Amino acid sequence: MRISRTQMESLATSGGNVVAADGQKIGSIGQVYVDGSTGEPSFVTVKTGLFGTAESFVPLQDATVTGSDIRVAYNKTEVKDAPRVDPDERITPEEEQRLYAHYGISSPRGHTSGTERTGPSDTGGYGPSSNDTSGATTDDAMTRSEERLKVGTRKEEAGRARLRKYVVTENVTQTVPVSREEVRVEREPITDKNVGAARSGPNISEEEHEVVLHQERPVVEKEAVPVERVRLGTETVTDQETVSEDVRKEQIDTDLDRGRTRRRSDR
Repeated sequence: MRISRTQMESLATSGGNVVAADGQKIGSIGQVYVDGSTGEPSFVTVKTGLFGTAESFVPLQDATVTGSDIRVAYNKTEVKDAPRVDPDERITPEEEQRLYAHYGISSPRGHTSGTERTGPSDTGGYGPSSNDTSGATTDDAMTRSEERLKVGTRKEEAGRARLRKYVVTENVTQTVPVSREEVRVEREPITDKNVGAARSGPNISEEEHEVVLHQERPVVEKEAVPVERVRLGTETVTDQETVSEDVRKEQIDTDLDRGRTRRRSDR
């Protein structure tokens, strides 16, 4: 069953979402557009992009209502890739035709005659906002509005760092002094001091004397000793990034009967 205009007007103020055919959320409900000739809802915009500043048009053919959400018959990619149409007061027949062609459907009436945005009026009701003219229900002033860009930040994970300890082998060379004993023959002449020792043995004999020689050799030992402690820390670095987004603002023209002079107010 087709969604009624009353349902759409209620959903537009409920803060609900537009959901894809597979149940995936596409974005929040934006604005409702009604058929210019029948007044029946034909399109809804979906707020996507950073802070919901971008709007994509989705046909309401075969759409259903679940709670405060609208489930459309298309997937998220189809909606995000839809032709860019400025969400102003009215969709032209040409823009409407491009949208229907993108979604692979035809106009419910067989032809396009333009679609108008519906929204709350000064009396609290709904109707095409492009038809607001002076009358008994309006005062003598016109409200001019404009969009303001709100830019914020959010924290997200940018990467991870880990400490990993592993073993490497390197060659260390050191020089150490070593000593050794060598044999040296010492001869001393016979004097009055040593003549007694010289005659203490036999006159003629065979003898052997042995001397033990010593030397030093390098000895290597290894021990593990702590040399430093390492930990990971973080610091905050602030950069400047430029964010660019289109914002809309209303302008008011004054048509004077004399000479049709046009004056513009955008302040």
